[in-house]
Amino acid sequence: MSQQQTITERTDSEHITVLERLRTWLSAALVRWQLPEEIVIVGSALVIGLGTGLGAVIFIWLLGQIDTLTVWSEGILGLTIGRLLMMALAGLLVGYMVARWASEAKGHGVPEVMEAMAIRGGRIRPRVAAVKVLASSLTIGTGGSAGREGPIVQVGSALGSTLGQVFGFSEERVRTLVACGAAAGIASTFNAPIAGAIFALE
Repeated sequence: MSQQQTITERTDSEHITVLERLRTWLSAALVRWQLPEEIVIVGSALVIGLGTGLGAVIFIWLLGQIDTLTVWSEGILGLTIGRLLMMALAGLLVGYMVARWASEAKGHGVPEVMEAMAIRGGRIRPRVAAVKVLASSLTIGTGGSAGREGPIVQVGSALGSTLGQVFGFSEERVRTLVACGAAAGIASTFNAPIAGAIFALE
């Protein structure tokens, strides 16, 4: 077993332990407060919408900052060398982050969410959202061939999945919250709430 695999397994087990502790605490709180599951679902959807909207704002802000840095490097080193250097550095950083912390963050984003829905019951690790925002900002901001919809869909879906796991919901409920996150992602990044809802239904 390689050192990388050992580190990954250790961080995964720590992640599971944290989720289990949160789940135990929240389950006890729900029993004490006697909140119906429907109320918790609606409240979770609101939190997912707000969180995904904030994630979209951070994502777009990072894009602007990295794009500004890329233009600055072009002014210092020349159009070709500056652009190629920034893309090379971004590629190294993105490759390291994805390989080290969240292999699910590679790719477009939407197919990975669909895979999680179909194979893993909608379960997506929380760290995927952070890695996806950083990796996609670096890729797009330096001129890489990528779009905004995939990353923000995966970010919202990861947030929805995390809340579902923390509350200990069934796979069906987790999938519902993942769809809420995907809809919030489309709505927030393109200012298109109806399109986001239709996307989630599809």
